[in-house]
Amino acid sequence: MSETVSDADFLLTSRGKGDELGAWVIGAAFSRDGKAAAFALGDGTMRIASTTDITGEWNKVEVHDGACLSMVPDVASGFLSGGDDGLVARIANDGKVEEFAKLGTMKWVDNVASHPDGLRAASVGKAVHLFGKDGKLFRKLEHPSSVGGIAFDAKGKRVAVAHYNGASLWFANSKDGTAKVLPWKGSHQGVWFSPDGTHVVTTMQENALHGWRLSDAQDMRMSGYATKIKSVSFTGKGRWLATAGADCIVLWPFFAGGPMGKPPVELAGGDGVLCTQVACHPQHEVVAAGFDDGLVLMAEIGSGKVVPVAAPGRGAISALAWNPAGTQIAFGTESGFAGLVDLSKR
Repeated sequence: MSETVSDADFLLTSRGKGDELGAWVIGAAFSRDGKAAAFALGDGTMRIASTTDITGEWNKVEVHDGACLSMVPDVASGFLSGGDDGLVARIANDGKVEEFAKLGTMKWVDNVASHPDGLRAASVGKAVHLFGKDGKLFRKLEHPSSVGGIAFDAKGKRVAVAHYNGASLWFANSKDGTAKVLPWKGSHQGVWFSPDGTHVVTTMQENALHGWRLSDAQDMRMSGYATKIKSVSFTGKGRWLATAGADCIVLWPFFAGGPMGKPPVELAGGDGVLCTQVACHPQHEVVAAGFDDGLVLMAEIGSGKVVPVAAPGRGAISALAWNPAGTQIAFGTESGFAGLVDLSKR
């Protein structure tokens, strides 16, 4: 991989913009309409960029009285953010901030999630608050321990919640107050559905992933990582699960009976630097990856070809995202640098 790094800033400098934002970038995302990119910061502010003019001025928006803890694209446009001030905020593409929900002072909104059909979710402590299309709270889902992560399935019918000793599956609109529990000992952090809804995967406090095949609750343990896995991403059609946590991109096959009994594929390794973030292209089998030294690259799964996006030296990559069309990449670092790159044809 080292041969590709000499001109590693070419795409950032020729097709993008970078800026020092002054605080840890905890999240990067594009709005679902693709018109805006956002960076959420540990100081409670956000920066919002127009995707039609990424080199223009980025809008600084005051959102939380404290730190921003989580940020995702909102239902149709704009963004949803949770902070340590108990606020769930909705931020429009133009930077207008609205209070979506106030879940209590001195309460941390650790996770937020949304679905294009109109559902939103936010977690505080052991509870997940579900909001309907009208924006009103309609369910409160209680769990045995603090919530580590929330995910909607592709259809928006089910909600997966990670917690200690497993994950819980809820039917979002069901009047039944019980969850299907997927058990596995240990502390489960983030949670994801596979795109086809057949599997659930969690990251764990230890250096491992755990998964369940929902048809028969078969367990899948994916271990051997050098550090805790902070980022995973399924390819658009769900054939591969890309993960951080090693000194390369680790890809688990979710086809032909995998990942059980199948070895992972490793891409973009060899320099001994840990991969910290991954984001799969929304259509093609291409993975963007960020590393502990600040390097950002793209890797094609089939060929193994690697293309650098941004050079090392700006701090560990802490946030990474593609726009819905797969033509732009946003990334941020622990030291407060953020970058936006346009890969579309010219």
